[in-house]
Amino acid sequence: MTEETPARPRLVLASASPRRLALLEQAGLKVDALLPADIDETPKKHETPRNLAMRLASEKAARARRIMALQPELAGGFLIAADTVVAVGARIQPKCETRDEAEDCLRLLSGRQHRVYTAVSVITPRGFERKRLVEARLRFKRLSAQETDAYLASGEWRGKAGGYAIQGLAGVFVVKLVGSYTAVVGLPLYETISLLAGDGFPVVEPWKAMA
Repeated sequence: MTEETPARPRLVLASASPRRLALLEQAGLKVDALLPADIDETPKKHETPRNLAMRLASEKAARARRIMALQPELAGGFLIAADTVVAVGARIQPKCETRDEAEDCLRLLSGRQHRVYTAVSVITPRGFERKRLVEARLRFKRLSAQETDAYLASGEWRGKAGGYAIQGLAGVFVVKLVGSYTAVVGLPLYETISLLAGDGFPVVEPWKAMA
């Protein structure tokens, strides 16, 4: 008589980001539900970039957790939330919604170093929150007016922290990256997987069925 394999816990992502979903799928994980958390992301007075990332990840997790509680089919699941902040020194860059915002960001980032802070929050089935903050340092090449105008025309900057997406066209601007590439994309895979596995989520079991 064979022993039945326990049902895999549900996995919920508190985001509508296709990039974060793709990163989890890259790790072989199936996300059972997307619960985007609409929160006010305005930095508080004197709030540091790292504290902002940690606070927003926790607030997104808390908001999605309340929604998750109303859906019985997700009971006993794991919840992942994350937030990414781009900063030059202590100067937090916006998640650009207008061309002018994106142009300001690109001019500031051109030819200089900046930091990307990504915080991930995991809510376990027992209701505990596990958090990690990952910091990466990047340096952009000095952008020409032609490169800036062309990138702005692409529209790829919309909704992106700092006005760029490293996994897209802006990848050609990056001269140096120290730290986690996946954190810059939006979800640090090593830290996220470590948090899940540390609380019993069967991270590697699905790999066996991929052969």
